[in-house]
Amino acid sequence: MPVTALAVRRPSVSARCLPHLVFMVAAVGTLVRLFELNNELCWRIAPPTAALALLYAAGLARWNRLDRWAQPAWLGLLMLLWSWVAWNLPAQLAFGYAWLAVPLAVLALRMPTRAAAAMALGSLTALLVAALLRAGGGFDADVLAPPVAALWATVFLYHAQQQLARELTAARGELAQQQREAGRLAERARIARDLHDTLAQELSGSRMLLQAAERDWDRRPDIARRQVRSVTGALGEHLAQTRGIIDDLTPPLLARDGLEAALRDLCARTGSVAGSPGITFRTEREPCSLRTDQAVALLRVAQGVLANACEHARARHVRVTLTYGDAGSAAIEVLDDGVGFGPTALQPPGTGRGFGLAAARDRLGVFGGTLTIDSTPGQGTRVLAALQANYRIPVSAR
Repeated sequence: MPVTALAVRRPSVSARCLPHLVFMVAAVGTLVRLFELNNELCWRIAPPTAALALLYAAGLARWNRLDRWAQPAWLGLLMLLWSWVAWNLPAQLAFGYAWLAVPLAVLALRMPTRAAAAMALGSLTALLVAALLRAGGGFDADVLAPPVAALWATVFLYHAQQQLARELTAARGELAQQQREAGRLAERARIARDLHDTLAQELSGSRMLLQAAERDWDRRPDIARRQVRSVTGALGEHLAQTRGIIDDLTPPLLARDGLEAALRDLCARTGSVAGSPGITFRTEREPCSLRTDQAVALLRVAQGVLANACEHARARHVRVTLTYGDAGSAAIEVLDDGVGFGPTALQPPGTGRGFGLAAARDRLGVFGGTLTIDSTPGQGTRVLAALQANYRIPVSAR
């Protein structure tokens, strides 16, 4: 099952602040109208209206510090102030002021318990209806319906948003689990490829040298001892490679001196083994900076291709070329003059390799790279491993 990225975004800051902005605008607008009227009643109502706005802002600023009892008490005091002002306002101001019930409903929905939220919403609805009945001088559906409908539409939209948030959270958890599982499987495959391209290749060569030393031990002891010494030196390198696998699969030389130095050392060590073809190494264009994981991928692919050329191609000469491109782009070409193979075989038959060139393609594919193979029986083989610049690894492959 493909794993696709699922973005779960929280409401923006502007969306979260919108109800509070509406409250403050309505409260301040009411104060301005009261000052414009400039009569005794208005000056009596203005201080509670200003206190309502200040109390609202102070409670929001300290919301996270209010405990589960302080939050309902704060909302109750806000509702008392709001209802008193709404009851005493002149009719021409009361209708607009009544809409403050909608931001108060948003606060009611944030109460710590369902019981407190339900009690606050019920009380708020009753107070709103009473204020509108007084302002309108009696029952008028056109006056009552819009504010009450807006209040309860806010409630239903809030619950729908909460349900959607829960579903998105569950989906995000499932996606994270799938990504962890995909990452675990990818990591297993990556470690298997690295073990194949490092220890398996090197141990196979050491085994061949020890077998040759056993055959030559009696007849040519000097050659046998030299082969044993080569194996001993190689085992030290095996140990370093093993430590490199442990240290995020990064060879020490590559981490210290870069890809070019690591490839040069690889070609020198591989060509020094008895019976190996002559191996030359060169670089083209100015070096560019590669990420460590990209450089490791190219080095491991080159190591595997070189091992195939030395053990199965029966080549006399192998040329390895590192070509740098744009920033983050590089390619390695391995060209041998061996026996080659036909187009129907991706690797020589009978090698018993479980990974080989297919594993190299997988390794490069993680970085958007390609592996091109050109081979004709009797005319050698050309393998080109290339990584493109500025490729972003998909989330599911990390």
